[in-house]
Amino acid sequence: MAVSFFSFVCNFLKSESLMGIEPQPNLWQCGPFALKHALIVLGIFSDESTITRIAETRSKYGTDDDQLRNAARHFNCDLPIIRRHEPEAAKVELIKYLRQGIPSLVCIHDWNHWVTVVKAENGRFILLDSREKAVLTIVSWGELKRRWVHNERDPIDRNHWENIYDFHPVVPKFRVHTKAKFSIARARHLRRPENARLSRFWDQYLADLMTIAKPRTPLSRKVISLGEFLRRHERMIVSQVDYWHGAVNRRRALKVLKNLHFVADTYGLVIHDEDEKRAIAGITSILTLWASARFGSPRVYE
Repeated sequence: MAVSFFSFVCNFLKSESLMGIEPQPNLWQCGPFALKHALIVLGIFSDESTITRIAETRSKYGTDDDQLRNAARHFNCDLPIIRRHEPEAAKVELIKYLRQGIPSLVCIHDWNHWVTVVKAENGRFILLDSREKAVLTIVSWGELKRRWVHNERDPIDRNHWENIYDFHPVVPKFRVHTKAKFSIARARHLRRPENARLSRFWDQYLADLMTIAKPRTPLSRKVISLGEFLRRHERMIVSQVDYWHGAVNRRRALKVLKNLHFVADTYGLVIHDEDEKRAIAGITSILTLWASARFGSPRVYE
């Protein structure tokens, strides 16, 4: 089905309200940010303001697991609590969920700060930590264990202390088609200062891509990756946008296309052969809107 240029404009303006992978602006909103980042991994769009309102987060108390569970239900997700007392048992259980592509919320630093664990790879873990400037954080198991453990005194035997390792997998109640596949290499790419805007506008890139690409499935046939699509058409698209706009910085335009490529590969999005022409129109429209917003545009026809 053909999608009009007007539809792309509407999608672009709509996605302007979305927020991406970014640090929190205060000390008390880590819970909504952690849940937002988990939803991003599952391809679900929301912003921290909406989650803050739904969870009834308050600056004085922050957000507890019950509040986040209520917010998760709003997005048709469960947020169970998994508790282990031995670190290795906790690690095994956490990795079991991560291998299924299910992110988990963990409250670290003695239950004072929420982070999102999204990947385990070669003994290291990728966290989305909204207190960190780059948000994406890579830690060893030893470092995660140190941050994760909570010591609590037994209410009866006051001389006994228990180690507690709680985590909360964000489990969708529906079939998810666009789970993000983060890796150490992808995390390092996003941590680079020059890619800060890609992280910030992650939701927007994904929302725009979802209008022209589809998730790869085991039944996908006659499809091409966005990388192959750009190999075929990138030069033509940038040349056309530059010709009609007249003042496009080609290096920056290529950076936008590179970012689209990165996000598409992270979520396994592909273009079907029958949609190739439509995708040319879509990517050209997106790049034209970006060029007009970034470099300005004179009045046209009137």
